[in-house]
Amino acid sequence: FFLFLASQSYPVELKSVHAMHHCHLAISIPYSMLTTTMLVLLLTNMRPLSSKSFASAFASTSSSISNVSYSSAKNLAFQRFAAKHQGLTRVRPAFLSSTSRTGGPVSMSAADATHFDYLVIGAGSGGMASARRAATYGKKVAVVEKGRLGGTCVNVGCVPKKVMWNAASIAETLHDMKHYGFTLDKEAKFDWKFLKDARDKYIKRLNGIYAGNMENSKVVSIKGMASFTSPNSVQVVDGDGEPATYTADHVLIATGGYPVFPSGGGVREHSISSDGFFELEELPKKVVVVGAGYIAVELAGVLNALGSDTSLVLRKQKALREFDDMISDQLDLEMVKQGITIHRNTNGVKSITSDGKTKTVHLQNGEVITDVDVVLMAAGRAPLVESLNLSMAGVSQKENKGTIVVNDYSETTTKGVFAIGDVCGNVELTPMAIAAGRRLADRLFGGPEWKNAKVSYDNVPTVVFSHPPIGTIGLTEKQAIEKYGQNNVKIYRSKFANLYYGPWQVDQDDKPKTAMKLICAGDTELVVGLHVIGVGADEMLQGFGIAMKMGATKADFDSCIAIHPTAAEEFVTLFPWGLSKQETGAKITPLNGAPNPEPKLPVSS
Repeated sequence: FFLFLASQSYPVELKSVHAMHHCHLAISIPYSMLTTTMLVLLLTNMRPLSSKSFASAFASTSSSISNVSYSSAKNLAFQRFAAKHQGLTRVRPAFLSSTSRTGGPVSMSAADATHFDYLVIGAGSGGMASARRAATYGKKVAVVEKGRLGGTCVNVGCVPKKVMWNAASIAETLHDMKHYGFTLDKEAKFDWKFLKDARDKYIKRLNGIYAGNMENSKVVSIKGMASFTSPNSVQVVDGDGEPATYTADHVLIATGGYPVFPSGGGVREHSISSDGFFELEELPKKVVVVGAGYIAVELAGVLNALGSDTSLVLRKQKALREFDDMISDQLDLEMVKQGITIHRNTNGVKSITSDGKTKTVHLQNGEVITDVDVVLMAAGRAPLVESLNLSMAGVSQKENKGTIVVNDYSETTTKGVFAIGDVCGNVELTPMAIAAGRRLADRLFGGPEWKNAKVSYDNVPTVVFSHPPIGTIGLTEKQAIEKYGQNNVKIYRSKFANLYYGPWQVDQDDKPKTAMKLICAGDTELVVGLHVIGVGADEMLQGFGIAMKMGATKADFDSCIAIHPTAAEEFVTLFPWGLSKQETGAKITPLNGAPNPEPKLPVSS
């Protein structure tokens, strides 16, 4: 009977595979595969096999059977069933075939299927960018991830944060509209749940786009928790607790970081992290944000603008202490004007208590904040490395923060093991991790022309989505003076009310201000620092970042004609305009009416 069925080729609908792939069409499996599998299992186990266990095990294979030959898929099903039913530790073949240069499928053995040219731990933006770049060089690549694709940035960081910042900005515009003659017959209402649902659907769509990008790049996705068993061997435990082992010529650690809670009675039990902010089902009436970094000021600004009674708890005098003083001082003034209550020099939170409805926050300096709905801890982050078993790979960590030690080429202390992004603690920004990951893949797999490829961690532009936003690149004034000496540094400043606030019939001192600073060094007045806070700061910084990376001088800035009326024009008209030494940092000078540079064109034969 089994041999007869095995000879047939009628399709059968396999519902579990259909469900896993979220397809609109069921996947059809020939009877020959089903019956042959059942026959082998019956002969080896001599016991009945439930349809449920068969479907479950076959579904675990389904993520890898795209473009795989029928015989390879059948053999894989046999291997997994035999291993599972005989109680063996599985070595899961996650990659059944690759595409040859002529486009046809190439079958692989089970051993081949568990070995990769490049194995990336962490499917955040940096890890996925590196994996996909490596795949463009024809390498066999896999990414291990236990959570949602996209990492912190996509799921609980930059992207959903910007959505909330946009909502807060709209709230501010509604508040401002009376200055432009607009009124509403009824008070505008804000629906937190509506926004949360829309935001979450958007993030889910991005998760799907990431998955599609991985599939299109032919990068294998392995779901589970990874840990090293040796420098080139990684064990992955899936959601069912079953281990599988993979090996690779090169392993990249790109697991990112996670929010930490400070010590104190009831702190962990009665507070949420920045991750928890995105799980809130309603806007809290009263909220306490603890922290002085960019995450704290961003979320405090969002909550305050949307209507929460917001307090910001600082250990010391002000937030963003690592930024230029002009930035941190101006932000402090604006937050106070907006109604945020700032608790200064508290030395942090001592304890948090709860009566089941509201919370009471006790600060180290004796201050007490009562009737609090939500306490949000944004006091720092740590590298997500505890579960990796780094000692088995011989990878060293820095003693103070636990970040992974790397050199300029993203190499750890172990040959063949690399690390990028927040786990290294250098410049903890998503675009920095993406650039580092791509350059690493170029150097490893791109051939001789990329043998020295690396990224620079200097002059990295960054934006803080506070209210108002901040843009900064390069050295602060204090850093420039320390590096070059007081007499070799020249500072250009400007502070003004943006034209947006021009029609407002309020005292000039009460209008929000934009503040700018250009820091120049040396005889040529090379621009070594640029800082801005105010309306539009987030969108103007990128272009100035390019100029600084190319070595622009104050004279180069002055040579660019202003776009009027904009806030950005202030940077190319800073007083005194046009009187700096006429030296350029450009390869082709733009000074004194010089002609435009021309592209090099191929010589026609």
